Amino acid sequence: MDPAAVLTEAGSVNERLTAGGDLWLRPWAPDDLDAVLCAFTDPEMWRQSEEPVDTVPAAAAWIAARQRHWATGTGYSWAVLDARSVVLGCVEVGAVNRRHGCGWVSYWTTKAARGRGVATAACRTASDWALYDLGLHRLELGHRLNNPASCQVATRAGYRPEGVQRDKLRYDGRWYDVEIHARLVTDRGFAAAS
Repeated sequence: MDPAAVLTEAGSVNERLTAGGDLWLRPWAPDDLDAVLCAFTDPEMWRQSEEPVDTVPAAAAWIAARQRHWATGTGYSWAVLDARSVVLGCVEVGAVNRRHGCGWVSYWTTKAARGRGVATAACRTASDWALYDLGLHRLELGHRLNNPASCQVATRAGYRPEGVQRDKLRYDGRWYDVEIHARLVTDRGFAAAS
C-alpha cells in the first residue's frame, strides 16, 4: 500500500486490525473514557504516564491527542480489545518520521490482561501494519531494564536488542536504564520465526 494513501485516507484505511485469536485493534474513541480512566488507576500506569490521567477531562485529552496524531499521520494508536469489546490495553506507533521511515512503538495492558500474550499480539500486529502497510523501514521501542516482561514482548514481536541508554527515564526520583530494541522491514523472517 502506498504510504501516502494511508495519510490521505486516515480514518478509513486499516483502522481495525485483527491481532489473532479473539484480539483486535481499533483507534481510540470518546466512548473509551471509562476504560482509559480505569487503566490509569493502576499505580504502574500512573507512575509512567507523562501527565496524570485521573479525571474525565484528562482521559478525554489523552484520547483526543491520539486522534490528532492519527489525523496528522504522526502517530497511530489503537485500543486493544477482546471479542466482547473489552479494552485490554493500547499499542501505538508514534513519532512517525516519513523522511527517515521510522517510528517509535509503545504498548501497555490493563492489569487483568497482563501475562496473557495481549501486548505481544498487539505489538506484532501494529508493527506489521506500520512496516508493511504504512511503509516504514524501522521501528524502535524501549523498556526499563528492570521490566523483563516488556523485553519478552519486544523480542516475541520480532524486535532485536540494540543497546542500553543509561539513566534514560526518571520515575519517583530514581533514574532507570532503558534497553532499546528495533525491528526493520527486512527483519520479516526473524519476526515470523518468533
